[in-house]
Amino acid sequence: MSNITSEGAPLAATPLTRAVLEIDDYASGLGWDQPARLFALVDTAALRSQEPRLADELGLGEEATGGLTPIEQDELPAGTALDELLATIAWPDVVSGCALTVERLMLPPSAEESIPEGLDDAALARWVAGHPERQEVRMTVGVLRDGSRESAVRLREKDSPTEVLTGSGLVPGLAEALAATFED
Repeated sequence: MSNITSEGAPLAATPLTRAVLEIDDYASGLGWDQPARLFALVDTAALRSQEPRLADELGLGEEATGGLTPIEQDELPAGTALDELLATIAWPDVVSGCALTVERLMLPPSAEESIPEGLDDAALARWVAGHPERQEVRMTVGVLRDGSRESAVRLREKDSPTEVLTGSGLVPGLAEALAATFED
């Protein structure tokens, strides 16, 4: 379990946007070709007051009173589909939200029309990996219990903090799967 800190998040952003950008910045520092990483998002002020020793372990000083603190969870098991894994997760009440960062290959909409019919998942993955228009992306998606969502998408070929796309609806399927981890 580790805490993520960054000075690069925009001041006007919401706490969820700042948390997602902190996680994107952290993942960027680890380089590419990384496994998916799951984070609990906890209210920083509540963590500081309710769990001061844990807050100290995470490097949250007395001045840390607002926003959300991303706390990286244990490594996700290899070989398990993300949707299956997320379906098994339930968060304690102290967790305000969660976020996931994952790398994927994507195709532009124009290339999607040329996908051969009848491919199973493995064959489709091989076909996409060999396509000349493929793009490697890192997607970081965060959701809160109240339904708020935010995403950050970074292209490998434009790997720069100024080239990160943000928006609440960029990765709707992953946001839905993360939101489902808070349903009873």
